[in-house]
Amino acid sequence: MSLSPGRVGTLIWLLIYGGLFLCGLGVALSRGGLDYGWGVTVAGIVAAVAGVVLVYVRSRMADRPDA
Repeated sequence: MSLSPGRVGTLIWLLIYGGLFLCGLGVALSRGGLDYGWGVTVAGIVAAVAGVVLVYVRSRMADRPDA
């Protein structure tokens, strides 16, 4: 499966901002006394880190004008 640089860029934004949103939501849930708040926080952190890794991957991709 080959992704275009534009699609990878969209996925980067989605993962980073979605992960930060989930992280904040998880902290709010855990402060409200809900047990699954830390699980949501960890899922958000994992998503944000995956987005940061994709930033590195995108920086190594060759821009193809024909794609």
